[in-house]
Amino acid sequence: MEQPANIDDVQQMLAGQGYVCGRALATALFLSLRLGRPLFLEGEAGTGKTEIAKAVATALGRRLIRLQCYEGLDASTAVYEWNFAAQMIALRAAEAGGNTDTAALTDHLFTEKFLVERPLLQAMRPQPGGPPVLLIDEMDRTDAPFEAFLLEALSDFQVTIPELGTIKAAEPPIVIVTSNRTREVHDALKRRCLYAWVDYPDFEREAEILAARAPDLSETLSREVVAFVQALRTEDLFKKPGVAETIDWAKCLLALDAVALSPQVVADTLGALLKYQDDIAKLQGSESARILDQARAAVPPV
Repeated sequence: MEQPANIDDVQQMLAGQGYVCGRALATALFLSLRLGRPLFLEGEAGTGKTEIAKAVATALGRRLIRLQCYEGLDASTAVYEWNFAAQMIALRAAEAGGNTDTAALTDHLFTEKFLVERPLLQAMRPQPGGPPVLLIDEMDRTDAPFEAFLLEALSDFQVTIPELGTIKAAEPPIVIVTSNRTREVHDALKRRCLYAWVDYPDFEREAEILAARAPDLSETLSREVVAFVQALRTEDLFKKPGVAETIDWAKCLLALDAVALSPQVVADTLGALLKYQDDIAKLQGSESARILDQARAAVPPV
């Protein structure tokens, strides 16, 4: 598929993959695609930041390359490493064959034949169907040295391997960086990207998302589900449920053949919405009934 020609095309492209987004996010994505700039998506966990990269890759027919970030991530995991075992076998085979030319052996061992490519290097290589979508997920989980390392990759779309030199992408990949904002990402990295905040959707948009991702759920129950989740987000919880949890909960209700929400159904399925026992404990007994009554009163008319 060709890249979208305008913002409306972006929304239609994503909607075709079951991803419903507002115009502000669609505009940021359109400009990222048009200008070839990385897109930095920040927001609460579960609001759909990772899913947008998956939707773009599928819609455009591109390979999705995901770099999952974590504390201590370094170049050997993100860019490349040498296949030490294969190098040792080749070295011993050469020595057994009488080859003692150290310089020649070294040159042979540090070639692409023994190179193990990791996500950043893979993203610089030509891919079938066009440049890939590179998802750098949960950037806030890494540390400052890795952020600094990424600057070259995000500004010049190239990586440097000391033994081989600089490898530059013939065509820049589509880069989407996400952050749950557990810490602030350095301005130097953000300046290389376009920025969008991905917030919890309003009622109608979340209902539209649920209709796209759980189409078998009745409209009445779907709207009750959205109203209950949105009411939950106003409570004092350690981790508020995101859109991903709304979808998971809806699918659980479908699996249980639930036709309506009740305090018992809510209590039985809270594990799909809340991931901390302290949060679940707060909703036991009359508390879930109170929030359910509050949610039903807040459901807008169709």
